[in-house]
Amino acid sequence: MSVEQIPAVRGGADPAADRARSAVRPRSSMTIDFLGYARNSLIIATLYATLVTLGSAWVGFGFARLSAPGRKALFGILLGSMMLPQTVTLLPTCLIFAKLGMVDTYWPWVLWGLAATPYLVFLFRQFFAGLPRELEEAAIVDGCGYAGIFWRIFLPQSWPVVAASFVIAFTWTWGDYIAPQLLLSTDRTTLAVAVMTTYVTEAGQPVTHLQAAASVMYVVPILLVFLVAQRGFVAGMSTSGLK
Repeated sequence: MSVEQIPAVRGGADPAADRARSAVRPRSSMTIDFLGYARNSLIIATLYATLVTLGSAWVGFGFARLSAPGRKALFGILLGSMMLPQTVTLLPTCLIFAKLGMVDTYWPWVLWGLAATPYLVFLFRQFFAGLPRELEEAAIVDGCGYAGIFWRIFLPQSWPVVAASFVIAFTWTWGDYIAPQLLLSTDRTTLAVAVMTTYVTEAGQPVTHLQAAASVMYVVPILLVFLVAQRGFVAGMSTSGLK
């Protein structure tokens, strides 16, 4: 390599800071609205995490405190569904959403959240099953229905599991790539899809230094959510398995 071919290095420049700035405002054709896509990811992740936490808590409450024929069999089927890979159900679900006209909207994540998820249902069921029966009986004597028992007594008592479930669901959705790639357009997609599909050369090869810089900033919201809910997350994971 000749002297003329050696790239010049500016005095005092910070290569890491330059890569971070390039990831947010890259040059040439690799243009990405980093904050815009981050906003899309934040909306989807927060919406799904909130709904799936409440939905899973309600279903877990039913399995833990209500008696009905076939309850144990249904709970076993629910646990067995966790063994199904996501891709087995994702493609048929996407076809259903396409027929319902929900492609390129956030409605799939709303419906997924309202439908709950087996793992979080299991966490809430185990936690609610360990609460004293006297709490429920005293509320019934006072004329409170099961809906009121759930919202006024059981849900406030389950803050550790709520925090753990929210962090888990938020992390799932924030890092999801397949569902947004299939269901959302380029303008409404998430940051994960934008980073992986935009920071590439014309030949389709990844621009590694831009992807690495973007990935560092990509994990910041996850770290913030975990730090805020860290105490509840640890307590929820340690107590939800006790009956």
